[in-house]
Amino acid sequence: MNNISTTLLTMKRSFNVPTNQVLDAWLNPKLMKKWLFTSETTNKVVQNEPKVGGTWEIVDHREGKDYRAIGEYLEIDLPNRLVLTFEMPQFSDTVDTITVEVTPHGESSEMTFTQHIIVPHEEGWTRDDIEKAIREYNSGSEQGWHMMFKGLKQLLETGEINYPSQ
Repeated sequence: MNNISTTLLTMKRSFNVPTNQVLDAWLNPKLMKKWLFTSETTNKVVQNEPKVGGTWEIVDHREGKDYRAIGEYLEIDLPNRLVLTFEMPQFSDTVDTITVEVTPHGESSEMTFTQHIIVPHEEGWTRDDIEKAIREYNSGSEQGWHMMFKGLKQLLETGEINYPSQ
């Protein structure tokens, strides 16, 4: 695909747990189901093969639709770093790369999340259209991850997630 741009999203979060617990929430399917995407009640499929070259998949069912996210683990360096691909094939054939780095701070941890986002261009787009799409992809991704990371923090620090009623 030649008509693409990229944007970089970086987010930092602190958790009052050791680093191994943060990465475990990314690798353990039982934990992934609780926070990654929407919630344990809407995530109807969670499969994970947490090894380099292994794949992961989540199917989230909301408002009568399935939203499928898939990827492959490119690097697993416990308890410090994960690199994985991220795709949502129902929306695009692009593949993003996510890096999760966790550093200890005493009894706590800081997670640095970086997503290399691929932004496909539509035929006939102007430079302004492309710049607008880049901003929207970045902003939309940040908003989604922000909500998920709130759930991750609750899960790690309290053992449960209290989702707002919908």
